[in-house]
Amino acid sequence: MKPVKVGICGLGTVGGGTFNVLTRNAQDIARRAGRDIIIAQVATRHPNPAVDTGNVAVTTDVNDVINNPDIDIVVELIGGYTIAKDVVLGAIANGKHVVTANKALIAVHGKEIFAAAEAKGVSVMYEAAVAGGIPIIKAIREGLAANRINWLAGIINGTGNFILTEMRDKGRDFADVLAEAQALGYAEADPTFDVEGIDAAHKLTILSSIAYGIPLQFERCYTEGISRITPEDVEFATELGYRIKHLGVSRRTDKGIDLRVHPTMIPVARPIATVDGVLNAVMVNGDAVGNTLYVGAGAGAGPTASAVVADIIDLARLIDAPAQASVNHLAFNDIQDEQVLPMDEVETRYYLRIPVEDRTGVLAGVATILSEKGINIEAIIQKEPKAGESLAQIILLTHTVVEKQMNAAIAAIEALPSTVGNITRIRVEHLN
Repeated sequence: MKPVKVGICGLGTVGGGTFNVLTRNAQDIARRAGRDIIIAQVATRHPNPAVDTGNVAVTTDVNDVINNPDIDIVVELIGGYTIAKDVVLGAIANGKHVVTANKALIAVHGKEIFAAAEAKGVSVMYEAAVAGGIPIIKAIREGLAANRINWLAGIINGTGNFILTEMRDKGRDFADVLAEAQALGYAEADPTFDVEGIDAAHKLTILSSIAYGIPLQFERCYTEGISRITPEDVEFATELGYRIKHLGVSRRTDKGIDLRVHPTMIPVARPIATVDGVLNAVMVNGDAVGNTLYVGAGAGAGPTASAVVADIIDLARLIDAPAQASVNHLAFNDIQDEQVLPMDEVETRYYLRIPVEDRTGVLAGVATILSEKGINIEAIIQKEPKAGESLAQIILLTHTVVEKQMNAAIAAIEALPSTVGNITRIRVEHLN
């Protein structure tokens, strides 16, 4: 059969890994695809010392790849929104299939990109955009296609997971562990996308769309970071039988779809609670299959290249088939604009840490407010002041309650004369 020719745009960590995997495993890849897959051209501004491009044509201009008539598949591994978007749309306009690892591009501009691809009868594949080496998109879009997906929850940013793991295991502060993550290359010099949940929100947006057949709606995803989590919270969570994870949660409800990223307390009995370090994990609940869990490396040259090359192989298998033979970009042929719930309407459980003056009646005052707001308490503990300190801590867990009720209760408790400073709130998910 005629070989499939690939052009790679970007030869950084992932681009270099993709080049090396395609080259190193060429024989096995050809056997799986049913034809040879050849790297015809590479566009990169800077050479990658980990890559020997050999006789492959190398250019500094991505347009050379986009406009190369011999190339069947353009692989976009540049990242970001600007040049990457031009590469993807330019390749589609020239009738080429596209593979990308760019979660931000798909989450924000996916609707435009997929519409352009469908109009030209080509495919855009993006398995590597979520959870690196874990084939979670294929699992939901294809392996679980028989199921009505009820909910999914994921540790989908390795940097945040590394930080929370170190805080738990070694009692370290957030800022201290973040500095180490940057030194190790797990976090960027500007870590905002990782620690404030933006990266995870991009990925959750994509997963939710393919799980429920709804439009990509990154702008509606509630996002909260982990920078306010303290060693105290991590310690108290452990005492209560929980672990704190930076979780993306999406759930189908009678009122609409949950779409949120935030620090979350999970019971230690749940398998996902034991996924530590830089690993990623995604739980998916389907009506037929029940709970499934997918764990693996979420980033890095090899794991991400594994997903990129798997997409290339899928395209090579179907490259001569009519466009109708491929799976729809978002898994459903009819995308339904189901409501994404405002955060005020979301229902979950809560952990509260309330700093208070150490005097009689404080606990009763807190309990009274919660009762008046219709909030039931599952557990409550008062921690006496530590040596040399004057403040006590009230730690409590609630039953399920609507977020706006909790907001009102927190405002009322913070207004008490006995409350000193802000209340820490962490949402709790049992993932049953």
